[in-house]
Amino acid sequence: MTFEARTAPYRRELLQHCYRMAGSIHDAEDLLQETLIRAWRAFDRYDESRASLRTWLYRIATNTCLTELEGRSRRPLPSGLVAEGEDPAGPLVRGDEVLWLQPFPADPAAVVGARGSLRLALIAALQFLPAKQRAVLILREVLDWSAAEIAAALDLTPAAVNSALQRARAKLSETGLVEDDVLEPDDPRSTELVAKYIAAFERADVAAFAELLTAEVVLEMPPFYNWFQGRNNHLQFVEGVFARRGTDWRVLPIMANGQAGIAVYRGEGAVHRLHTLHVFTITAAGISHNRVFQDDRVFAAFGLAPVL
Repeated sequence: MTFEARTAPYRRELLQHCYRMAGSIHDAEDLLQETLIRAWRAFDRYDESRASLRTWLYRIATNTCLTELEGRSRRPLPSGLVAEGEDPAGPLVRGDEVLWLQPFPADPAAVVGARGSLRLALIAALQFLPAKQRAVLILREVLDWSAAEIAAALDLTPAAVNSALQRARAKLSETGLVEDDVLEPDDPRSTELVAKYIAAFERADVAAFAELLTAEVVLEMPPFYNWFQGRNNHLQFVEGVFARRGTDWRVLPIMANGQAGIAVYRGEGAVHRLHTLHVFTITAAGISHNRVFQDDRVFAAFGLAPVL
């Protein structure tokens, strides 16, 4: 069997692994390619008696990520970078110089690893960790590797692995970004909220959004620095969007990071042009976080048509 055929079953999960490390779908694709190149070059030395092919590939992928990410700044979301905005009706401030965190095109069934291991909140929290701590935490919590396996992969002692894991968990807790009580996209309550959100957007009905949002809902919109918290701020911002951009919209459901979301198209004459991609965090109380992306490279990664 050829190298390509033997590695093909693992490529999607390796891409997810690289994404967890890098926080960018495009960086993850580059890291996966570099991983496969390194693996191909070393394939004649692979010893299946020492490690499964999957484990061997993960070792290469993890070390490839550590090498490539060394010295790079983390990929943030606005809420992890700047203070909350004060005026939802004010001008948006672009941050094109920032390498922002990106969403990943995946439904829950395609996520490899622990439940919720691709959620945007977790990926954002992981960005606060040094790369090696990030790797240790992912290998332990997502892939369920033992301390000994991680130590062998990263050229550490088991004691060093456990120490890094302890520090990583403490830092993750400090960020306050990891979300609990999140509904899965196929939960009836989640499905209902997304359907109502789509209907409200297509009607440009600001009042209809109110019952769908939690009181402390967070709205952030990379590549813009502005972000806001609270239902009233969210409603005021949406009202401004309809005032500036019109009331003719088409909305399609999507999946990102194992979470529900939407692709929003703005009416321009006889066509609707792709405007934004939204990724929701949904709880039983409503939509608690809406991360809105406006990036052509992200749109392309999701295979979204530029025009309807």
